[in-house]
Amino acid sequence: MKHVEPPSSAPCSHPPLFMIGKDSQGHWVVQDEQGLCGGLFVDRTQALKFAMFENGHRPQAVVMVPGVFELTMTKPPHRLPSNDNAPRHRQIV
Repeated sequence: MKHVEPPSSAPCSHPPLFMIGKDSQGHWVVQDEQGLCGGLFVDRTQALKFAMFENGHRPQAVVMVPGVFELTMTKPPHRLPSNDNAPRHRQIV
C-alpha cells in the first residue's frame, strides 16, 4: 500500500515571507506576510533567528522593513474547510 501525505503537509512552492523591523517602542518585530505567525524580540539576532527557522532557513524569504513596523494580530485565524462527510461524534451525557 502506498503512503500518501495529506495536502497540508506538502511542501510549499515558495517559502513563507517574513518581515522584520522595529516597533515604536524599540522592540524587534517579526511577522509573516499573512499575519498568522510572528512575535516581539529584544534584539535583531533573535528576531532573525526566529524568521529563518520558521521559513526553512531561506534568507531570500526575509525582508527588513524600514521605519516603524508594528506587530498586528488582527487577522482572523485560518479555518480548515468543514468536511460534511466526516463522521459525527455524539456527546454521551
